[in-house]
Amino acid sequence: MLRGLAHSTFFAADMDAAKAWYTELFGIEPYFDRMPGYIEFRIGDYQHEFGIVNATYAPPGAVQDRPGGAIANWHVDDLEAAVARLLDLGAQEFEPITERGPGFVTAAVTDPFGNVLGVMYNQHYLDILGEK
Repeated sequence: MLRGLAHSTFFAADMDAAKAWYTELFGIEPYFDRMPGYIEFRIGDYQHEFGIVNATYAPPGAVQDRPGGAIANWHVDDLEAAVARLLDLGAQEFEPITERGPGFVTAAVTDPFGNVLGVMYNQHYLDILGEK
């Protein structure tokens, strides 16, 4: 049923600040830019879509004043370095680095706009790609 992460959506009240922050984090400009309403980056091994929507378009009942919702974990090769970079860019720790089992370690931060961003070292992900 679920075949892969097709798109993730984050919300931000300050779209200019969100665009600048994520451009710095990813090291690329958004490939799709419809400011002030929506921007989208393509990131990772499979060029997943990472979208940021102006918070005025958030669905009714969406959490806006505190972190909430599901956490999508993005694979990183060096979890400690990734978390350190996120914190250096102004993210706040949401969940500390936590070993979940052999080859599976997670952490999560809140970005400056209140979204939860999960990062994970995932050996299974590397096995699927054929990397060890």
